[in-house]
Amino acid sequence: MAKLTTHVLDTASGKPAAGVTVRLYRCATSRELCATHKTNADGRTDGPLLDERSLLTACYELEFDVADYFAAAGAVLDDPPFLDTVVLRVALKEGQNYHVPLLVSPWSYSTYRGS
Repeated sequence: MAKLTTHVLDTASGKPAAGVTVRLYRCATSRELCATHKTNADGRTDGPLLDERSLLTACYELEFDVADYFAAAGAVLDDPPFLDTVVLRVALKEGQNYHVPLLVSPWSYSTYRGS
């Protein structure tokens, strides 16, 4: 079944990142907000960001509000924080299944196409 899912891992603490706001935009002639979620205790959204009906072939941007998460977790951050909102731009195709995790610390991040 085609869908887009994500999860966030706090690599500084070695735990899932709960409470991270995630926004998804479709980028066409204008940016269209498709979904807004918060990660749960497992660092995942409770449902897919896109399902089979809403996943269209297009460019998308995922925004993760990581500075708010790290501040709430008590991390020592620069002022302003080095990472505030992490933006990932990805191209997705209809009929495909995508899992895009974010591994993040206050100073770095990485991502990959998961399964």
